[in-house]
Amino acid sequence: VQLQASGGGLVQAGGSLRLSCAASGRTFSNYAMAWFRQAPGKDREFVAVLNWSGGNTVYAESVKGRFTISRDNAENTVYLQMNSLKPEDTAVYYCAASSARALRIIQAGGVDYWGKGTQVTVSS
Repeated sequence: VQLQASGGGLVQAGGSLRLSCAASGRTFSNYAMAWFRQAPGKDREFVAVLNWSGGNTVYAESVKGRFTISRDNAENTVYLQMNSLKPEDTAVYYCAASSARALRIIQAGGVDYWGKGTQVTVSS
């Protein structure tokens, strides 16, 4: 699976951004999809994941209530709607695809494919 993320940019605190990740190469609906992020000087961390149908989601506590992950299997695309952004959300955001069925495995980094990141910068 090839993954291409887009939609990053510079936004003021309190603003919103919508990230997209287009997939190609294999059957998109066979994979759970996730977003991770990596801030400067920090390890990559889990943000959100949803299963193949989009009916089951898990979020990191730090983004719960502010971010929404969704997917469109007809368009082979996964989205991350980010609202009420904070400076601490500044990071490179990566989308990922996983064949794992247990979302907790994906939360721990059990990913088959990574996309190139997109930079999100939130100014205070």
